[in-house]
Amino acid sequence: MKPEANKTTNVADKMKTVKVAWDKAPSGPKKDAALKHYQAAEKAHTAKNDADTHKELDAATHALA
Repeated sequence: MKPEANKTTNVADKMKTVKVAWDKAPSGPKKDAALKHYQAAEKAHTAKNDADTHKELDAATHALA
């Protein structure tokens, strides 16, 4: 497996994990903030910018904490 493919898989797995956590979170300002970060992560992922994707996913996870 190419290193690039492995990175893409890791990003996709992390996105799924954050999405599941977001889905389970109760409604409120934390969930709203996490959604903004998740949407930014989706845009970064579409642009193939793994660094920004990870940054936004980490921010979404932090917002849900």
